[in-house]
Amino acid sequence: MDVSSLLPLLLVGLAGSVHCIGMCGGIVGALSIGSGAARPTGPVIAIAVVRPQGNLLRVLAYNGGRIGSYMLAGGVAGGLAGAGMLRLASLQVAGYWLANLMLVALGLYLMDAWRGLARLEAAGNGLWRHLRPLLKPLLPMDTPLKALAVGGLWGWVPCGMVYSALLTAMMQGSAIGGAAAMAAFGLGTLPTLLGMGLLGARLRQQLQRRPVRIAGGLLVLGFGLLGLLRAANGVSLGWLDALCVTPHP
Repeated sequence: MDVSSLLPLLLVGLAGSVHCIGMCGGIVGALSIGSGAARPTGPVIAIAVVRPQGNLLRVLAYNGGRIGSYMLAGGVAGGLAGAGMLRLASLQVAGYWLANLMLVALGLYLMDAWRGLARLEAAGNGLWRHLRPLLKPLLPMDTPLKALAVGGLWGWVPCGMVYSALLTAMMQGSAIGGAAAMAAFGLGTLPTLLGMGLLGARLRQQLQRRPVRIAGGLLVLGFGLLGLLRAANGVSLGWLDALCVTPHP
């Protein structure tokens, strides 16, 4: 696969990471590394927050586990697609439209203009109910190994933003391509969540501002609309193809 095609996914992760620290289904969970006070009680997106004296290694381990889960999911999705699910031209086209419509929905979700993706997050609660009890023996996250395990589990928390990226990963048509796509997406979210882990509430207040969310939403929305434009025309858009998140079938 073309490595340059991963850049748009990285940008989607970067722009969408404002969602990770804002409202998600009306709830935001904050885990405090090294403190047993915080316990996740519902389907939330958790952010590993470290006090100034916290250990950077634990923050990196937490995010490494989270991105590892994304890559695993992307590898499975891409592998299934490559095994035959998307070999029919009609299914490829339908998948391409759906992936870009999900990006449009994500952009609107980030701007808080339409919260349809919240229904998808609710649909994923069944899996999370089975995984959530595994967190109990891992809290507090007072070692890098615990943080890695918690991050790995938290990668499966219901999240419309991850689902949007996962559809794009599926369109890569191979396990390696799908894992690489989700790695690029996860790395895009890393700067914001690392900053949250080190700066805590100070950064959170800035990134939850409405102008920041709108800017991120507009960028993701633009990627989706560009992909739909290419699908509607059925032709290459020249150099703009480099900005399309989903590979054309």
